[in-house]
Amino acid sequence: MTGKAKPKKHTAKEIAAKVDAATTNRGGGKAGMADRTGQEKGGHAKLECPFCKITAPDLKSMQIHHEARHPKQPFDESKLINLHAGHVAETSKPRPGVRGSFKK
Repeated sequence: MTGKAKPKKHTAKEIAAKVDAATTNRGGGKAGMADRTGQEKGGHAKLECPFCKITAPDLKSMQIHHEARHPKQPFDESKLINLHAGHVAETSKPRPGVRGSFKK
């Protein structure tokens, strides 16, 4: 004999976590394309390689890319293109906190 079939009760925390996971942009697919390429101010990509136009989120990642892909050219931080420099922050759009929650 197996155990009794009891329906599982979902907690409010579990339901809120599922809603958060389903509605928050995690950076994948078409929804995260602008975020990955740095087209918006809050995007992940901050720096762009001047040689191959690939993007990276920080200086260390760009330095690793440069050493791997362009070993013959010297690494110069001043030649990197800052994608966030030309954008103006929008004040009407709320910025998500930790894991996309809007808690204060």
